Amino acid sequence: MKARVHVMLKTGVLDPQGEAVRHALGALGFDGVEAVRQGKVIELDLAETDADAARAQVRQMCEKLLANTVIESYDIEIG
Repeated sequence: MKARVHVMLKTGVLDPQGEAVRHALGALGFDGVEAVRQGKVIELDLAETDADAARAQVRQMCEKLLANTVIESYDIEIG
């Protein structure tokens, strides 16, 4: 079973990489970009065949390793 995790900084947390991208886009002539938030996508191939069990397993992975839950939020897709 495949799982995809989207990890983003929580609202209100400073995103220096996003700000650097926003500035670079402006320098390249892409005016009107007011904000950029940058995150990461993690794709997992799991041996688990039950979707609920896979989601629970990936949630534990996120809480323990894949996301810094103090400053990041995550969303899990199973499919």
